[in-house]
Amino acid sequence: MSVDIKSWSREEIRAVYDRPLLQLIYDAAEVHREHNDPLEVQVSKLISIKTGGCSEDCGYCPQAARYHTGVEAVPLMSIDEVRKDAEEAKASGASRLCMGAAWRNVQEGKDFDNVLEMVKLVNGMDMEVCCTLGMITDDQARRLADAGLYAYNHNVDTSEEYYKEIISTRGYDDRLKTIKHVQKWNIGVCSGGIIGMGETVDDRIGMLLTLVNLSPQPDSVPINALVPVEGTPMAENYKVPIWDVVRMIATARIVLPHASVRLSAGRLEMSQEGQALAFMAGANSIFAGDKLLTTPNPEFNQDKELFEILGLKPKAAFKDGDQPETKESYKESGATEKPKWSRPAHTIDANIEASKKGKEEAV
Repeated sequence: MSVDIKSWSREEIRAVYDRPLLQLIYDAAEVHREHNDPLEVQVSKLISIKTGGCSEDCGYCPQAARYHTGVEAVPLMSIDEVRKDAEEAKASGASRLCMGAAWRNVQEGKDFDNVLEMVKLVNGMDMEVCCTLGMITDDQARRLADAGLYAYNHNVDTSEEYYKEIISTRGYDDRLKTIKHVQKWNIGVCSGGIIGMGETVDDRIGMLLTLVNLSPQPDSVPINALVPVEGTPMAENYKVPIWDVVRMIATARIVLPHASVRLSAGRLEMSQEGQALAFMAGANSIFAGDKLLTTPNPEFNQDKELFEILGLKPKAAFKDGDQPETKESYKESGATEKPKWSRPAHTIDANIEASKKGKEEAV
């Protein structure tokens, strides 16, 4: 079914964002009700299948090996461990399992082969499967699709202009290239960003403009509030006010009316009233469970209580798209050459300082 998509300019998105907050929430709620069931929320469980030891320098991330954050590097989980987590998540009401690995990009070999088996396993449990594994090639996206992957998360993080202020180890274009590889094989795209990293409002608008201009537009858009972690370059950043989160969600809902807008990281710091406003403004997806990769998150029981108060219900799996069919071709690698990902030449002082401090504290 074709969907009419309105084009947006930067100025038009900024005008939406700048509306009086109560008017913005009202307008977003109207758009939400036109395109979605306002009482349904898609519930995902995020697990870290490979934790820490990442070679990237993302200024917000406690899993970067160069920062001293107390996150220990842990090898890839076993398939049995993933099965157990998936069973628990499904029993708790989650319809999607998201598996995250702290990799810069996927390397061919045993670990990736095991991830493909995990995807096949969870898809066979009638759950939507999402992965976030870093940058992937066209053939790796094909194999994930053949294994039964429903969605792939690859956040753009912020505007293209501000991106170079938070990450120097990969380029913005590489993120867009990965998204194109995912789209080619009809895997759903989950892509959003983080607010509270020191960006301007214009940077927030720029991030939304990037997402609006994706073709097709992302199926899921996570709006994350930075969780400052000791040892990272952003450890001292101010926590984002709930009003900024709600404003960002409402704007995303209006300019991306067909996407699931996820109230994501930072939710543990939000009151029930603040979360209710976010749902009113168009949020219709959450991560549930007590941890998001390495940072705290509300437990399933807390979310169940909030859902009961607000009259919300979990969304069933595969309501927005057919369950993928697992094909044996996922076992067949068609890779013919080593991928070429960029290594930007610039440096970021705050990231370098945090890295030096980490080394000194580790001695």
